[in-house]
Amino acid sequence: MFKVEDFQNYGKEQFEQCVASATSVQHGLQAIASAYGDYTKKSFEDTKSFVEKLSGVKSLDKALEAQTDFARSSYETFVAESQKIAGLYSDLAKQAFKPVETIVSKFTPAAN
Repeated sequence: MFKVEDFQNYGKEQFEQCVASATSVQHGLQAIASAYGDYTKKSFEDTKSFVEKLSGVKSLDKALEAQTDFARSSYETFVAESQKIAGLYSDLAKQAFKPVETIVSKFTPAAN
């Protein structure tokens, strides 16, 4: 038999899950924005350092060596930061779909 209290409890539960999901998504987006900001700041500082180093170079060999070191360092930093940010996106997706997973699990029959 249908009870109004059951319907109200179900609605309250769904609302609470929605609020929790929105909060976790907000924290995830803040972490991603912070990671992008940190990477941008580091990249800018590395480029500034490279330009200063390059401006003091007197020979072509030293200039090429400085440019090669900068390119290698920039690539390694890019790969590391990209993997970090990709992990944050993955965590965000898992958090965002957790409420849906909970709802689906309630309506999915257990395997025998």
